[in-house]
Amino acid sequence: MTEPKNRKGALAAHLNEPEKTVASGTATFVVGPYPARKARVREEGGANLRDPQARLDEAVGLARAIDLDVVEAFIVTLDDVRPSTYLGKGKVEELTGAIKASHIGLVVMDCALSPVQQRNLERAWGCKVIDRTGLILEIFGRRARTREGALQVELAHLAYQKSRLVRSWTHLERQRGGFGFLGGPGETQIEADRRIIQERMTRIERDLEQVKRTRSLHRASRRRVPYPVIALVGYTNAGKSTLFNRLTTASVMAEDMLFATLDPTARAITLPHGEKAILSDTVGFISDLPTMLVAAFRATLEDVVEADVLLHVRDVSHEDTEAQAADVETILRELGIDETRQRSLIEVWNKADLLDEAGRERLAALAVRKGEGPQPVLVSAQTGYGIDALLAEIEARIAAGRPVYRVDLAPTEGATLNWLYEEAEILRREEGEDGHIALTIRLSPDKEARLTRRCPGARRVAA
Repeated sequence: MTEPKNRKGALAAHLNEPEKTVASGTATFVVGPYPARKARVREEGGANLRDPQARLDEAVGLARAIDLDVVEAFIVTLDDVRPSTYLGKGKVEELTGAIKASHIGLVVMDCALSPVQQRNLERAWGCKVIDRTGLILEIFGRRARTREGALQVELAHLAYQKSRLVRSWTHLERQRGGFGFLGGPGETQIEADRRIIQERMTRIERDLEQVKRTRSLHRASRRRVPYPVIALVGYTNAGKSTLFNRLTTASVMAEDMLFATLDPTARAITLPHGEKAILSDTVGFISDLPTMLVAAFRATLEDVVEADVLLHVRDVSHEDTEAQAADVETILRELGIDETRQRSLIEVWNKADLLDEAGRERLAALAVRKGEGPQPVLVSAQTGYGIDALLAEIEARIAAGRPVYRVDLAPTEGATLNWLYEEAEILRREEGEDGHIALTIRLSPDKEARLTRRCPGARRVAA
């Protein structure tokens, strides 16, 4: 193959060429190469706690999320990882026959492959091979709708692709620099391409910095209003978007698939005592989420870090709900949300409508295990079961620590009464025979100064 004359033009074409996108309907094998002696790994606090079959089912769900035709899925038990092909030689040969017999166009490996392993497997099997990171990036690329989401996905994709240029550009030879026979080896084509990709990544990072500043301005404006912020977090397909739609009467895309929505959305909701709050829906988490994606979406996830209340939405009908919760908690810790923030976190046990008798027994065992800590709220975002209890718990968490005042108003202080109903949470109202009104209110700390100016006689009382 002849070398392109214009490196930048060739690389730009290479980065945007259609074959980089996996076509919908491609006949696909999903391979789950999981380590043996799982019980020992769990006892040692090792890697993934999830059952191999559940992990494989999740990988199949990821593949089907982008409309791949999953012909078959296999679990391969590994004693050791081979540096050249990840799988053992015998298993590679066994799968080669099955791939050719079924005319497979794509193999998804539910693991992290090195560029060399990916290249060697493609050569052995004669079809395209992608690993878990590549599959998740493919899904994110198709789901992102906003400019911000597209930038974040492109940045993560470029970081991933940068490390794999060795596979994509092996036909290109080393360039020579200097003149005559004394000229040493010049910059290689791969190095030049890496530099071009890095320049593009730098431009995207600058654009994302602008996004970050814009989000900071939005948060500052909310603080001036201010409304408490409630952020939904949880494993992908736990029902966050369905719950978001239930609480806000919005119409965010909510389907039974992994990563149905990516772009963050915020809406206002009204709490039981009339206070307004901002509810923010965020991207779902998943086990082994590529670190490059966590970094790329950090600007979006800053809303989670600064939220007044976190709703950790869990699919309690799923057999691996505990392992999924552990994955979410790990990512939250990476974002700086640790045990000190647990007071602001509410576990929302969703999909109660899907529980059978065995599921309810398992749920009761989980509740007992939580002990004396904050109790979870059982809901069904689909049917509306438990939503009132959830709103009451959100309001209680927001109110925790807020001062409570006793205010006495004369019959002529109608404007002040109206202001209190608009700006404070009215806990109790008592009316005297002479028309005087006694209110017990809860107020956010930023409004205390205005209360003192309007009602000099207001006094603080026990909650």
